[in-house]
Amino acid sequence: MRRGLRFVPLALLLTVVVEITVFVLVGHGIGFGWAILLLLAVSAAGLVLLRREGMRAWRGFRAAAQGGQPPGEQVTNGLVGLLAGILLAVPGLVTGAAGLLLVLPPVRRLARRGVQRAAERRVSAAVAGDLFGPRRVRVRRAGTRTEHTEPPVPPPPSSVGRGPAIEGEIVEPRGH
Repeated sequence: MRRGLRFVPLALLLTVVVEITVFVLVGHGIGFGWAILLLLAVSAAGLVLLRREGMRAWRGFRAAAQGGQPPGEQVTNGLVGLLAGILLAVPGLVTGAAGLLLVLPPVRRLARRGVQRAAERRVSAAVAGDLFGPRRVRVRRAGTRTEHTEPPVPPPPSSVGRGPAIEGEIVEPRGH
């Protein structure tokens, strides 16, 4: 089993305990009838959001693919939107609050960046470039540091594999 996956059952159990505790506290505060109605309303909003975000993600992916542009931003935005919908649809006030936070643009932007970084770590540089487009590259030579803001031009096929290797790192472009 992967390292991070062994804690999933414990996290699910903890989530259930927290959800029940919060529901009981809210039920005592506003009444159990109102708490149940609130829970149903949050879940219904999650189902609506799931459908809307799923359609939006599919349209964005198709538009990017037809336009010949990298679909990565639309895919990650769609994944975050679907996660928000799932968190809202799952019965629970805490997961509903987390889903509502993911609907807010600043939080959604942060989550999208996190999903993108996680995806870039798990795939090769070539696949990441195909998904998310050209990257900004920082190149260090003998203690100096320069930034190349334009997308790198691929070398002609005859020069591939020749010349010195340059160590570098991928830097997130500004404005994303």
